Amino acid sequence: MSGRPLDVLEASLEEPVTVHLKDGTTYYGILAGYDQHMNVVIEPESGVDDRVDDELDGEFAVAIEDTTIIRGDNVVTIKA
Repeated sequence: MSGRPLDVLEASLEEPVTVHLKDGTTYYGILAGYDQHMNVVIEPESGVDDRVDDELDGEFAVAIEDTTIIRGDNVVTIKA
């Protein structure tokens, strides 16, 4: 995907995403929403283990268990 960041998020709505945070934590879930500050709402994906292999980085992401709001200031990358 390419384009403006909010356009990329719009195209990724209701799709699985991996969110990398500044503290090194990585979360995996369904992108349920976002705002102009890139705050994101992630929902759990059914049938996913607690740890998901992030194929692009060879790291493990934590599959979220409940609807989670992540403040945009903490986000480094969002991969669809």
